[in-house]
Amino acid sequence: MLGLSLALTTLYGTGLTDQPAEIACEGKYTHHLQGIAGNGVDTIYWSFTTVLLKTDLQGKVLARADVPTHHGDLCLAGDKLYVAWSNKFNQPGADSKVYIYKADDLSLLSIVPVPEVSFGSGGMDYCDGHFFIIGGLPEGYEENYVYEYDGDLRYLKTHVLPSGYTKLGIQTACFHDDYWWFGCYTVEGKKGLLKADRDLKLVGIYDISPAIGLIGWGKDRFLMSKHFGDKWQAKVVPMKPDDKLGLVAAH
Repeated sequence: MLGLSLALTTLYGTGLTDQPAEIACEGKYTHHLQGIAGNGVDTIYWSFTTVLLKTDLQGKVLARADVPTHHGDLCLAGDKLYVAWSNKFNQPGADSKVYIYKADDLSLLSIVPVPEVSFGSGGMDYCDGHFFIIGGLPEGYEENYVYEYDGDLRYLKTHVLPSGYTKLGIQTACFHDDYWWFGCYTVEGKKGLLKADRDLKLVGIYDISPAIGLIGWGKDRFLMSKHFGDKWQAKVVPMKPDDKLGLVAAH
């Protein structure tokens, strides 16, 4: 716990005004950022569609792996990194899989099919020993789907979120502070964040869009991804929950 406390103090300081404005990932990449993961202490993982990266809290690259497109949002569970992948996102009959890597050096361990995610698996997170995968959504659907798997990625059930249509479904998934936070692309600036309780009952819809990455980092604290500069560069910025807006800047 001492190491975690020191790391959080380094990242956030002793108060909101001491928090850094951003952590920029080193380098530029061919495709845009799909999601991030982290260990809550000293490491962030970035998925740039065809490149996986492991960095420290200064954004310095510690490990890199070139990977097949389309690697999506990802999560860390123990000493393994799990990445949602699909061959044709947002279309029926997509080939959906989870790629599993060693967290320390990003070497590939195995690939597991998740055919239940029929519109293309786009992201995932880990909670209470289970994996939860989200994905695309063709036009005409008025609800989103969250697919639950056990710790060995065996399918258990599908949860339905009565969210109304969101552009390309759900892009990112984050379980933090006893809630689910799902990032979406907005339609006319609306419906960028879906919030659900632990049982995946929808409790809020907000306009802010953490569609390229959101992770928890300490109580009431998040890191949210943003693009900047040339294509494609990315950074994370500190955020905190807000009852009216969903998430707001934490500085």
